[in-house]
Parts: sequence; C-alpha cells; structure tokens
Amino acid sequence: MKNILLNKYLRFSVILTGGIFLGWLFFHTSTKTEDKRNHTSEIVKGTIWTCAMHPQIRLTEPGKCPICGMDLIQLNQERTSTDPNAIHLTKESAQLANVLTSVVSKQNPVKDIRLFGKVQADERLLQSQVSYLPGRIEKLLVNFTGEVVRKGQTLAVIYSPELVTAQQELLETVSTKNTQPILYEAAKDKLRHWKLSESQISAIESSGKVKTEFEVFANTSGIVSARLVNNGDYVSPGSVLFDVADLSNIWIMFDAYESDLPYLSQGQKVSFTIQALPGAEYSGNIEFIDPVIDPVIRVAKVRIEIHNLGGKLKPEMFATGMVNANLTQYKGKLVIPRSSVLWTGKRSVVYVKLAGSDEPVFKIREIELGPMLGNSYVVENGLSDGEEIVTQGAFSVDASAQLEGKTSMMNPKAEQLNSMPAMNMPISPKPAKDSPVSKKPSFSLQNATFIVSGNCEMCKDRIEEAAKSVKGVSTADWDVKSKKITLVYNIALTSFNAIQKAIAKAGHDTGKFKADDKVYRSLPNCCKYRK
Repeated sequence: MKNILLNKYLRFSVILTGGIFLGWLFFHTSTKTEDKRNHTSEIVKGTIWTCAMHPQIRLTEPGKCPICGMDLIQLNQERTSTDPNAIHLTKESAQLANVLTSVVSKQNPVKDIRLFGKVQADERLLQSQVSYLPGRIEKLLVNFTGEVVRKGQTLAVIYSPELVTAQQELLETVSTKNTQPILYEAAKDKLRHWKLSESQISAIESSGKVKTEFEVFANTSGIVSARLVNNGDYVSPGSVLFDVADLSNIWIMFDAYESDLPYLSQGQKVSFTIQALPGAEYSGNIEFIDPVIDPVIRVAKVRIEIHNLGGKLKPEMFATGMVNANLTQYKGKLVIPRSSVLWTGKRSVVYVKLAGSDEPVFKIREIELGPMLGNSYVVENGLSDGEEIVTQGAFSVDASAQLEGKTSMMNPKAEQLNSMPAMNMPISPKPAKDSPVSKKPSFSLQNATFIVSGNCEMCKDRIEEAAKSVKGVSTADWDVKSKKITLVYNIALTSFNAIQKAIAKAGHDTGKFKADDKVYRSLPNCCKYRK
C-alpha cells in the first residue's frame, strides 16, 4: 500500500476520479432540484382558488373567501372537451352523486288528470210532495228523514173545512143535476181542482155522506230527504210536506282545475273509486262540464251519471277519478321525466350528456316545456330525438357547475365569469366591513324544509304552486305522507318567512303562519285538514 501511495501517477488518477464524481453529484442534484422547483412553481402559478358558496371569487393563492370567510378550494381546471362550459365528472363522482341518464324519445303523450269530487243525487229525480188541500194535518204516516216511500203510498191525512163545504155543495146539486147541470159540473170541478180523483168524487156522490179527512199520496218513489211538517200543522194548497230523492241514478260531481279543462271533453271515460268502498272500481262518461268557473276555488264542475245498483253509493261520499286524456295535438313530441327538469322562474333547463368522452360530460341547455303528464313533461323545443339527458341527480350536476363558476341554473351568464382572469386579491380571514362585495353577494342558494298541513294530491299541487310563485324559489316538493316541503331558494331574492306566508295565503297552515279562515273554508272538502 505504501508503494502505491508513493506512485505520483496513481495518486493523480485517484484525485481526478474523486473530483469528477463529486462534480457530477453536485451538479446533477442541483439541476434536478431546480427542475422540481420550476415544475412546482408552474403548478402553483396555474392553480385558481374559489369559494364553495361564492364561485365568483377566483384567486391565484389559497386563503379565505373575502365574502363569507370560508376556506377556499382548488378549482378543477382540467379540460377534456373544447367546450369551456361543459361539466366534467369522473365515473366515481357521478356514481356517488347518483347521477342517472336516459335517452330522449318521441311518444304519443297521454295526460293523467286526477279529479276529486263527491256523490250527489240526480237533480232531475228530486220531487217535492205537496198538499193540494188547505187544512190541518191530522196524522203523518211518514215520520222521519231517510224513510223509503213508494209511489201511491199514503203520506198524511188532512182535515179540510173548505173541502167539507165543497162536498156539501156537490151533494146539494146531485138532486138537481138534470135540471141544473151547470151547477152540478161546477161543484165537481171544484173537487177536481183539489186533485180528487173521479173515483173519489163518485164515492162521495153515491154514499151521500161528507168525508172529513182526506189522504195525501206519494207521486214518486225514493228516500225522504227532508220532512217539513208535523202533526197539527195547518197547510195551504201548494205547501211542501216532504222532499223525496230517487237514488236509483246518481251523479258524481268532480272538481276540475282550469288548467285541466282544455284536456277534458264530453264523452271521455272516467275511472273512479269511492273512499268509503275500498277495492271497488267504477267508471262512467263525462256528461256535462260546467261552463262557469267558481271564482273562489277556481274549479269547474264535471258531471258523471251512473246507475246506483243496490244503493251502495250515497250522497256526499268522496270520490277520486282519473282521466287518461290523449293529447293528439302533441303526437310525436318528445317526453322527458319530471325529475330531469330544473326550474328557475321563467326558465326550464336540463343537463345534456355530451358524446365522444369516456367520462361523463354534461352541458346545461334551456328548453321549452309543454303540458305536464303526471311525472313527465312534453318538450316543445330545445331537445332532439336520441339525445341523452340527466334524469336523476341534475341538481348535483348543477352544483358542480356553480362551484366551477360555469353556466348553471341560477347563473345563466357564467361564461363571462369563467373567461375572466384570476385576480390576485389580498386575502383576509374576514371580509372587510366597508367592502361592497360583503354587503351584497351575487347569489346564495339555501335549502329549507318545514311542515305544511294538507291531505291529498290536490293539496300538493296547490302548495307547490304557491311556493314557486315566490320570486327566488327554484324548486319545491311537498310530500303527502310526511307533510314536509323541501325548498331551494335564493336568499338574495326572498326569505324563509315570505315563502311560508305565500303558502298560508293559499289556504295551508305552516309552522309559523296560519291560513285565513275564509280561504280555508273555500278549499274542497277533501283538502280540509283542521279538526
């Protein structure tokens, strides 16, 4: 070893090799670190940060939102399409959000119209049993409401002093009928005027005795719906003794909203059920549609006539009907599910899936809707046959669009915001008090759920319509079983109390406001929820 170290050539070679190794190690590490530093700098420099509640905030550095103070989140700027307003979701995120799609197709739309009403007696079969004789009621043979009477049955016995006098006049003219026939016929006509039959007049004439009591006979069969006299009452000619209703044929009177009237016509078949008779189904044809709308409850009466076999159907029973109206004027139109539509006041939008991508890519599109068909809508304009739209989870897709500052349900002009360069604003934990941005945010969606009193599907339509009539309410869904309404509204345009007041004004109590008694009493009977 000592001889090797004394060799100057070998010593120079070892020093040179060590210097080359150290130089390579130093400069290689420095270059790699510099490249890594530059790469990291480029990533940070190209990152944009935004607020989950205020997507109009777009900053180049992390921090807190200058409006609400929330931590900023990194904006996903990945692009898989040339369309800057397309919403890119991964397959996993779409599955977690339960986003489902379906292909739009043309159909022959059928509108299901639900009607609510009651059983009523046929007005043409109502009869009033009157007395044609003046006198005192000596005996009532029908004593209570609801009793069944038959045609020709004796209803009451009447004592009439005027009739006694008329009989005496007849008996006095019998002996002179050959010499003075005019007086004889005049006496008989007086008895005929009080509805005495020829057989009764002949019996009085042959017996030669004055009859003091006379019977009142029923001129129809049916049920006594009202008893208007008692024993001992004095009645005059034409006084009503009983009201009799023939229930062999009855009417079903349904309430039809004015929005449903264009799809109803005479002759249409109506299938209906009776609440008091579960399991039994009935059907009939529309015989009459009231030409005048009730100014209070905004409905028109629709009449069905059926034969009351066995008398099972009784007046005032509740009935629920269904009409399947073929909308021939919309034949061949596109039909989409109701859950795929997002409403923003006057605008109706859907999310269309773009073709040509392995991952789900969606874009918002405004459409024009036709009539509602139960749980679906007819589309007038905006979609083409064969396109694929989001039918479930549309609100989740719209939320992603809002977070990315793109065109969304509540922000139709987000493309201007998306094209703006990111601002390097100073970050502060709390918004400045004098900041105009902190005083008036652009928009903020709020979810709300509360109890609304109601009973049926008619209540559901009325409650949801009242809620959506408030400016700023985008969606409203009331559940019949839980009595809860779920809302999405813009807190910059309306308030929680304003929505509850609008629903109470329509006749339904909320947790904070009570409907006016006059409005409540005008509701259909099936909608009245107060005990």
